[in-house]
Amino acid sequence: MRALQIASSGMLAQERRTEVIANNLANMNTSGFQRRRIEFSALIYKVGHRPDTPQSTAGEQNQGGVHSGLGVKAAATYRITEKGFMKSTENPLDLSIQGNGYFQIQMPNGEISYTRDGNFQIGPEGQIVTQDGYPLQPGISVPANAQKIMVNASGGISAKISGKLDPSNIGTLQIALFQNAGGMKAIGNNLFAATEQSGEPIIANPSQGGSGSLLQGFVETSNVNPIEEITNLIKAQRAYNMNSKMIQTADKMMAPIGAK
Repeated sequence: MRALQIASSGMLAQERRTEVIANNLANMNTSGFQRRRIEFSALIYKVGHRPDTPQSTAGEQNQGGVHSGLGVKAAATYRITEKGFMKSTENPLDLSIQGNGYFQIQMPNGEISYTRDGNFQIGPEGQIVTQDGYPLQPGISVPANAQKIMVNASGGISAKISGKLDPSNIGTLQIALFQNAGGMKAIGNNLFAATEQSGEPIIANPSQGGSGSLLQGFVETSNVNPIEEITNLIKAQRAYNMNSKMIQTADKMMAPIGAK
């Protein structure tokens, strides 16, 4: 009886859907997190051949045969790249991108990763780094005697140096753009790597070439809508229960006559 296999495929698909929703809810307070959405596709259909039947006196006919599906599978998981809200932190090293673009982060192996998470700090060597200590690229060093750091919308970074009246320019921050940002690969710690699907990064100054502008003292919140996710979780639970009852019904149908 294929009902068992069909129902089990539905249970596995809803289990995967629940995992995606749980990950979204777990990261609802993660800065710059972009929620995921799972898509399903029907498995191949089996056709039981039967002759066509007349539909009307005009000679039209309905297609014969019984088309029975073989279940469902999780086809793909997409990343929703819509922007989150801007949250004020009053931390001068917290940055957010208003529009398109990703911060460039140098990994320990020398490769460049990308993120929307703008929680930065000053590392032991004076460089601006992530919370995990990975340097922001292009590398920007803050003088040890800097009293105040200022970042404008176009990426220019300046510092008020002790003993100087005018702020000193210490660098310009650039961001990366992608033709298909949803095609990037998640590598953990809210970081992404470029892939063939995303295309090569296009480096641009903020507020130029279609890139967003920078906002100092703010971080981007996640784009997770908890009400929507809870609603989807309830739908997934009910679909899972219905498939479970289908297995129970199929099991009873296969039981010998007279069995309890």
